[in-house]
Amino acid sequence: MLNDLDIVNNSDRQEAQYQKHFAFGENWSRFLSVLDEERIKQAEESLKLMLETEDLSGKSFLDIGSGSGLFSLAAKRLGAKVFSFDYDPMSVNCTQELKYRYYKDDMDWTIEQGSVLDIEYLRRLGKFDILYSWGVLHHTGAMWDALRNVDMNVAPNGKLFLGLYNDQGTTSKIWWIVKKMYNSFPKPLRFIILLPILIILWGKAVALNAIRSRNPLASFTNYKKGRGMSPYYDLVDWVGGFPFEVSKPGDIFEFYKKLGYQLTKLSVSTGHGCNQYVFQRQS
Repeated sequence: MLNDLDIVNNSDRQEAQYQKHFAFGENWSRFLSVLDEERIKQAEESLKLMLETEDLSGKSFLDIGSGSGLFSLAAKRLGAKVFSFDYDPMSVNCTQELKYRYYKDDMDWTIEQGSVLDIEYLRRLGKFDILYSWGVLHHTGAMWDALRNVDMNVAPNGKLFLGLYNDQGTTSKIWWIVKKMYNSFPKPLRFIILLPILIILWGKAVALNAIRSRNPLASFTNYKKGRGMSPYYDLVDWVGGFPFEVSKPGDIFEFYKKLGYQLTKLSVSTGHGCNQYVFQRQS
């Protein structure tokens, strides 16, 4: 169990860096325009698969970095009592918009603005049966501090579900440079970087689809069957996502083992995507 000296409070540092961050909330606000029932169901299925359950009734669910709010909504529809927070005000607005659409007057879904690097804020939230933070902590500018801080919000026998960028060595260092450049460009000129990356990441799939099924866009149309997300908005999120840190599965495993967690589910990326981990706190 961590004591106060082990937990790192970097809210001031994050506040200073915020202007350098990619506008995640702005991207997710556009994603809401394509959100439909099929995407929501796919998000639910991904939660059920990784958490190895069909139902979250009676469980408390903390969504750290709620982004579009899709997975907070999915957890709510599976029966959980949900608490969502994000550092980006526009992401908070996105999550509030989804609550307004689907659970307008529900008292069991709370949404706030907050920082995972603010230990006083985290301490106030208390403990949860499930802590979910997918594709978030590696964008804080202090990933290992954030990974340590979230421990204080996991209940005894609770689960910790994380999505963290895979460490590809030199390739990850190149991506760091690309992301830094993208965010330094004026918004009207960012397509200069985005378009070549689109071709690099999707060109092979489009060519193979054209040959095999005569439908070059098959991978695009089937993309939402993974986690209910959008290929375009995920691409923008990937290229623009900065600060940017990566990690190896073995390092994350050892980190949480020392904090008293057991790994119960692991999905490893073969490329630049996220490794997915589900840990369970040992009582």
